[in-house]
Amino acid sequence: MEPLRSLILAAADNDVIRRVVATAPGSRQIVARFVAGDTVADALRVVQTLAADGRHATLDYLGEYTSDPELAERTVGTYLRLLDELAARKLAEHAEVSVKLSALTVNGDEVLASRNLGRICEAAADCGTTVTVDMEDHTTTDMTLRVVEKARRNRPWVGAVVQSYLRRTESDVAALAYEGSRVRLCKGAYAEPAAVAFVDDHEVDLSYVRCANALLEGGAYAMFATHDPRLVNVLRQRTRWYGRQRGSYEYQMLYGIRPDEQRRLAAEGETVRVYVPFGEQWYGYLMRRLAERPANLALFLRALVSRS
Repeated sequence: MEPLRSLILAAADNDVIRRVVATAPGSRQIVARFVAGDTVADALRVVQTLAADGRHATLDYLGEYTSDPELAERTVGTYLRLLDELAARKLAEHAEVSVKLSALTVNGDEVLASRNLGRICEAAADCGTTVTVDMEDHTTTDMTLRVVEKARRNRPWVGAVVQSYLRRTESDVAALAYEGSRVRLCKGAYAEPAAVAFVDDHEVDLSYVRCANALLEGGAYAMFATHDPRLVNVLRQRTRWYGRQRGSYEYQMLYGIRPDEQRRLAAEGETVRVYVPFGEQWYGYLMRRLAERPANLALFLRALVSRS
């Protein structure tokens, strides 16, 4: 399965394949399974649907690695408008936002990324919700953690993300595992070299559990991002072992993946947050979702050749 995953991730950076996928007659059918839609209104409709059965959302306006100052500013503006609408519709208690720093800045400018993140955090505070800063490929990890640390000086609730497939992550978690620190723990979905990332799935899982233990022991508000039923069972045992009450941690899953499990956990009283992407720049996101579960590839290919 690993060669197929590598092939899919390589396709995520291929402009020719991107154009073919974007113009194929059945592409929107499969995109709609994983992406809420193109607009803020589409994202808000999904939040309302999730809230109706006790689930929460974190909203991601798709886009990354920006080199255009106008596009970066439009991205910030979209987040500000989204937050205003969450407040106006009284949905802020059900949703926060997730942001990628590379979409908020130009060519990796850390000062601009920090300034634009601050604008989004101020708007989130005004409407009564929070912000989580997504982690991207390993070359951005140090910058991302620095920007998060700076943002937390004024907004200690700003969420950080760590990826268990990176060899460095246990060390990063040790610095983040303190009382009240909001940390999303995921496996990771970028193509990374073996020098910096575990290649074997079992090693990634073992790292995930070690990081989860550290977050729970340290008192962090852990956000467990996984669809793996084995890991969910382990996490439920570990939360009990550390005496953590429901509401002092949460489970996170992606929009369109295992919705029945999401509803089941929420019905049992667990906090469940769904990662809801929206926007027109869906291609890279979709490829990473297919790479995480290559079994979805057959469904995707059937949709691409469909004429309906």
